[in-house]
Amino acid sequence: MSNKKILMITGDFTEDYETMVPFQALMSVGHTVHAVCPDKKSGDTVATAIHDFEGDQTYTEKPGHRFALNATFADINAEDYDALVIPGGRAPEYLRLNKDVIAMVKHFFDANKPVAAVCHGAQLLAAAGVLTNRKCSAYPACQPEVELANGEFMDIPVDQAVTDGNLVTAPAWPAHPAWLAQFYALLAK
Repeated sequence: MSNKKILMITGDFTEDYETMVPFQALMSVGHTVHAVCPDKKSGDTVATAIHDFEGDQTYTEKPGHRFALNATFADINAEDYDALVIPGGRAPEYLRLNKDVIAMVKHFFDANKPVAAVCHGAQLLAAAGVLTNRKCSAYPACQPEVELANGEFMDIPVDQAVTDGNLVTAPAWPAHPAWLAQFYALLAK
């Protein structure tokens, strides 16, 4: 697998596992991953939250770790990257309001570069208008947003993932083995 340059867009209260695990896993196989957040620079941190499935009507939320960003958002040029990763958690809810984030997301689709989005990451995809006629999995509460964005919501088990062209999506962090394997396949092309 050749070394790819991957952009990860994240923010405060990103889901802990959906940020740290892919960040480390992608680097462990030789990729360069730049984690960024609007209005933050390299060395700053974002708060993470641990979302768990404990039998309640929705996930529970616990404080996570501080995740250190390793690049400065203002310095990012999406054209310099081979792929994009969008973790879930609460961050996509407000990141989708940032016009620069939306422009970055659109670039990866316009250029047909690999994109992975987990859980609530679909909120950014919907806001960017890139889901038309696309299969997209996400946390079940995001189904209306996927469908309102003219995407086909894929109701799959929480540990599975789906690939549609350059897009890999998964419902939540239990799907890391599945979505990472599918994303690695796209990166190897």
